[in-house]
Amino acid sequence: MDGKTGGTYEFSRPFLVTLPGVYAPQRDTELLMAALDQENIGPETSVLDIGTGSGALAVRAAQLGGKVTAVDIARRAVATARLNAILHHRRITVRRSDLISAVRTRFYDLVLCNPPYVPAPAPDVPRRGATRAWNAGSDGRAVVDRLCAGVPAVLRRKGVLLMVHSGLCDTGTTLDRLRSVGLDAVVSRRVRVPFGPVLLSRIHWLRERELMRPEETSEELVVIRAQRP
Repeated sequence: MDGKTGGTYEFSRPFLVTLPGVYAPQRDTELLMAALDQENIGPETSVLDIGTGSGALAVRAAQLGGKVTAVDIARRAVATARLNAILHHRRITVRRSDLISAVRTRFYDLVLCNPPYVPAPAPDVPRRGATRAWNAGSDGRAVVDRLCAGVPAVLRRKGVLLMVHSGLCDTGTTLDRLRSVGLDAVVSRRVRVPFGPVLLSRIHWLRERELMRPEETSEELVVIRAQRP
């Protein structure tokens, strides 16, 4: 899949098992992992991976030396992340949590997140099923806005948030919201990918909502890097 929008894409770093119904690593995962690789991570670096899915980013952060906690609201994702941690011989704490609800009493040097971000005709985020990994309300911001509001509370001084999402859910708004809560936020990476089946299936709706220009044939993915001063 390309981003959270469908298509075919092979992801092999690191090799992962993905249980049915769990979001498999794709272009957005790879883009965020490339940003993760540029961070200075050592044995004392505490890392939180929100919405871990398969655990791809959590495993990579552990391989880089970090002390990693991974959370996901889906039970199958929690099981998948735990399995991949075992297969890669990495000690990762994996917990079931709605975003930061289960870890809000701790502080982290680095927070990673690949949230649901695809605009959908349904106004609310699905409560269950595979589409919960990408459908994010009518503007694609149902989860992103919660992260912008909540993540600063678990960041240490000089702590960094790395979050990937689509330009369809308004990169500028994300930057503004993170800056409004005191973080220094920039776009650190961006790439354009072809539309996949999910976006193609709702392309007319997206154009009617003016979330997409009529001539667009690709989607921009961005990594937001936001740091607490």
